Amino acid sequence: MSDPYFQKLFAERIGGIQYGKGTDIYKFEKIKRAKRKALAEHPERKLIDFGIGENDEMADVSVRRAMAEEINQPANRGYSDNGIPAFKEAASRFMAREFGVQLDPVMEINHCIGTKTALAMLPAAFVNPGDVTLMTVPGYPVAGTHTKYYGGEVHRLPLRAENDYYPDLDSIPAEILRRAKLLVLNYPNSPTGRVATVEFYKKVIDFALKHEIVVVQDAAHVMFSYGSPPLSFLEVPGAREVGVEVHSLSKGWNMIGWRLGWVCGNELIVRAFADVKDNCDSGQFIAIQKAAVAALDNTEIPRQARAKYERRLRILVETLRRLGFRCDMPGGTYFLYAASPKGISGGPTFANAEACSQYLITEHSICTVPWDDAGAFLRFSVTYEAPDEAAEIALMAALEERLKDLKLMF
Repeated sequence: MSDPYFQKLFAERIGGIQYGKGTDIYKFEKIKRAKRKALAEHPERKLIDFGIGENDEMADVSVRRAMAEEINQPANRGYSDNGIPAFKEAASRFMAREFGVQLDPVMEINHCIGTKTALAMLPAAFVNPGDVTLMTVPGYPVAGTHTKYYGGEVHRLPLRAENDYYPDLDSIPAEILRRAKLLVLNYPNSPTGRVATVEFYKKVIDFALKHEIVVVQDAAHVMFSYGSPPLSFLEVPGAREVGVEVHSLSKGWNMIGWRLGWVCGNELIVRAFADVKDNCDSGQFIAIQKAAVAALDNTEIPRQARAKYERRLRILVETLRRLGFRCDMPGGTYFLYAASPKGISGGPTFANAEACSQYLITEHSICTVPWDDAGAFLRFSVTYEAPDEAAEIALMAALEERLKDLKLMF
C-alpha cells in the first residue's frame, strides 16, 4: 500500500516523512506487553504492580461533594480562560499557609490544566532555535520535548548518587551555558525521591543570576516530603527573581485525572505563561476549579495522603532489603529508586534495568519501571491498590515469597 500524500508533510519534530514507520517501542508499551504476557501465561498468579505512578484512591469525599454541587450551577458553564479568581486566591492561601510565601493571586499565579501542560507551554515563552534547556535525567521529559519542537536543544544533567541526586551545575560546558535559557528542576524528585534543601536552591538561584537563566521548578510531589517539612523553591530569597514553581492537585490531593494545577512566582514569567496558555486552551472547567478550592483549603487531605505513602514506602524498603536490594527510604515522592540487580546467581544476567524489569514481570509477575539514564535503576511506586494496612502487609509478604529464593547479584 502506498503512502498517503501527506506522509511527506509531517513535521520533522515528530519524524518527518518517516513518521509512523519506526519500529522502536516506548518503554511503557514494553511494560504493558510484558504484563499482558504474564497474565496470559500465569493467570493463577496475581500481578504485583509497582509500575503505576498515580494515586490509588479517589479524591476526598468533601472535594467530590463540592464538585457535585458546582457541576449543576449555570454560572460554571462558560470558559474560564486563565482561571477564576477563587482558585487563584485558594492557591495563594495555600502557598502562604504551607510555605510562608505571599503571592499576589492576580499577578503571580495562573492556573494550568495539569502540570504537564504548563511544562509543555513554558518553553514557548523562551526558546528560539539554537537555545538550550537544561534538564535533569532521569525525569519527566515534556519540557525538553517541547524545547526541541521549537528548534532548541536539551542538555541532560544526570542525577547520580555521588551528587546526592542533584544536578552538577558546575559541569555544564561554557558553550552550553551561553545558549541556555531554561533550567528545569523537579523536587521532591521523580523518580529518585531526593528532596531539595535551602542550600541547594540558593546555589540554583546564584547559578541562574550569574548565567541569566530562568528556573522552572516542578513541585508536583511537594506535599510528599518525609524527613523534613515540604519546601517550596519560592521560600528561598531570590527565587522569585529567577523563576517560577509549578504545582499540581494530582498527587497531594488524590485528584489524578482532574487536570488542574498552577504556575506561580515571578510576575513577568507568569504573565508570559498566561499569554501562551491563552492561545492554547480556554481554561479548565470552572466546577473543577471550585472543587479544587475546597481541596486546597482542607489541610488534612495532603497530610493523610503523605502518611499513607510514607507507611507503604517504609515497609517496601524493609522488604526489599531482606531480598538483597540496596535501598534507603526516599526523602519524598511515592517512588523508591533502587539499583537494579545485575543478574541472578545461577540464572540470567541483565544488560540493563529494562532487561531486569522485563524478567521480573514475565517470570515473577512483579512490575517495576526501569530507568537507564544515569545508571541501571528500578522504580517502585507504592500507589498499588490496597484497601487497608493489612492488605499492604499481605502484598509485601507475597513479594517476598516470590523472590526470597533468588540470589540477586548487584
